Amino acid sequence: MNRTILVPIDISDSELTQRVISHVEAEAKIDDAVVHFLTVIPSLPYYASLGLAYSAELPAMDDLKAEAKSQLEAIIKKFNLPADRVQVHVAEGSPKDKILEMAKKLPADMVIIASHRPDITTYLLGSNAAAVVRHAECSVLVVR
Repeated sequence: MNRTILVPIDISDSELTQRVISHVEAEAKIDDAVVHFLTVIPSLPYYASLGLAYSAELPAMDDLKAEAKSQLEAIIKKFNLPADRVQVHVAEGSPKDKILEMAKKLPADMVIIASHRPDITTYLLGSNAAAVVRHAECSVLVVR
């Protein structure tokens, strides 16, 4: 039976993506796993919390999702994975919530997520990777 691996990708951070490539390829080759790539677009409340919701007109969410999917597909080409074992997902909302929802929905056997090195803001506020580690019902590999 093939495993299902969920790989959340921050399309705005190519350095994090580079770090995770070899780990995803190695895990996927163990048993020809199906790899689900996910990118999450923060919803309007996130922009509002930054004071950006009213300072500029935001593009339509459908346009944002289409652009995010295009960028994610370009990133996936860097991975040496068979095309028939790859799925692409774009979601809107809180990254940690959408990652956890997708992991449960698939259901994923493993999540492979890249993370920045912790700093004081991570310790105080938490991070997406930390939330996924704490709340996922499957194994989580955090790549630093």
